[in-house]
Amino acid sequence: MLSSRITNARIITMDPARPIAHELGIWRGRIVGLDEEVAGLPARRTLDLDGAVVLPGFIDSHVHLAWTGLKAAVPSVAPSTRADDVLRVVADAVAQAPADAWLDFGGYDQRTLDRPLTAADLDAVSAGRKVYLGHLSGHACLVNTAILRDLPAEAVSADGFLVEGAMGAALRTRPPHSLEELAGAIEHAARVCRSEGVTACAEAGVGGRLIGHSPIEAAAYQLAHDAGRLPIRVQLMVAADALDHVRTAPQDTTSRALALGLRTGFGDGALSLGALKIFTDGGMMARTAALTSPYRGTDTSGQLQASAEELGDTIVAGHRAGWQLAIHAIGDRAVDVALDALERAQRLHPRPQARHRIEHAGLVRPDQLPRLAALGVTVVVQPSFLRYYGDDYATVMGEDRAGWLYRGRGFLDHGVRVAGSSDRPVANGAPLRAVQFMVERASESGRAIGPDESITVDEALRAYTIDAAHACHWESDAGSLTPGKRADLVVLGDDPYKVEPSRIADIEVLDTFVEGEDGL
Repeated sequence: MLSSRITNARIITMDPARPIAHELGIWRGRIVGLDEEVAGLPARRTLDLDGAVVLPGFIDSHVHLAWTGLKAAVPSVAPSTRADDVLRVVADAVAQAPADAWLDFGGYDQRTLDRPLTAADLDAVSAGRKVYLGHLSGHACLVNTAILRDLPAEAVSADGFLVEGAMGAALRTRPPHSLEELAGAIEHAARVCRSEGVTACAEAGVGGRLIGHSPIEAAAYQLAHDAGRLPIRVQLMVAADALDHVRTAPQDTTSRALALGLRTGFGDGALSLGALKIFTDGGMMARTAALTSPYRGTDTSGQLQASAEELGDTIVAGHRAGWQLAIHAIGDRAVDVALDALERAQRLHPRPQARHRIEHAGLVRPDQLPRLAALGVTVVVQPSFLRYYGDDYATVMGEDRAGWLYRGRGFLDHGVRVAGSSDRPVANGAPLRAVQFMVERASESGRAIGPDESITVDEALRAYTIDAAHACHWESDAGSLTPGKRADLVVLGDDPYKVEPSRIADIEVLDTFVEGEDGL
């Protein structure tokens, strides 16, 4: 007997062998058949969807669940255009906080303010409390003197605006989050994901100095999972700086490892270990993404997180140890570093099926496209970045480079696999919004950004289903509505293939099933 039968639906399977169906059977969390394969079989329940559209559950290949949930729980200073409005939010929170409190705020963005804020400005309203304004990008922060005085001299900036490693130094002085606090944040973010049709995601780095929230952050995911508070499937990337140098037998390839020597592939079911996350550069909003030519109107080209040689050695070591690599590279200079290192790694230690990923690939020159294809690298892009921040990005790149931003068509035409993601909470995480941008290539203001990089609705949906599953090694279980795969699916109020592209983002998510269990 079937657990459930879905009937009277337009089922878009994303499986080229059988692209459309109208009925689907589920047993023990798996799809057992379509249409005539399940017709007449008894079922414990039958769900008549009255013509609604069913797609495979969306897979978000790069998210930050703990950060998303924690950010939702603290005051936000966004959106703000006036520095005094930011300070008023800080002052209001300070008035209600204990004298020894550390106060977190989200949404800081220096680019939108009428004047730059400094540590001295925060000092004037913080009454001695430690105040940390997290930058929208996750690559910078603004802090007051109470935090600056605890930092090593090399991390201190007189104005209190800290980027990359200096930001990480500030975070390490923060009182630790409890596992229960982190588990609650993860649950909150995961439920938001599910409400948007996401059934699985890859958490883009636990345990690291820049993005980690605890040295035992993975335990918070296990706590949420064990307590039944993880409503979607999660794969954990491990930040490379969470690994230690280890002494092993000469014939073994692992030179850096977690304390237990785990790597990609450990775990199963709802919570597992994924790629090794390696940062090569910063972010475009903070102007720390590493470019080969300066940001327009400035004399800065961003920065690498370490020397190209050090980064290359880390990439080669991770490859040699058997990890799938997820290399954060936003600027084209950082992409060069990643490609050079991956070419060296494959030359020294061939692993044709490694499925390495480049996270973001925010600015990719034409000459880099064939190199990506030759290496079989998947690019994990964030289309919504250009929807929400594209006016700024296109301006600071200039007309000659704006068309290279967060490409679509250029990747696909060169045979580079594209996986979609949100990088939430940096941008809105709804997959349908990202699909619309991939087709339209228009910012919120209506500015066309690299219109030649537009892709089709089908290609965009593949990026959030089939190709995202491949990027996470889930293709045998997810990504299409194929018999034998998990019954992870999303029910939509309209068909993204049939509505005008400008309406795709507005399609209602009616329900989301994870292993056959529905409920947003």
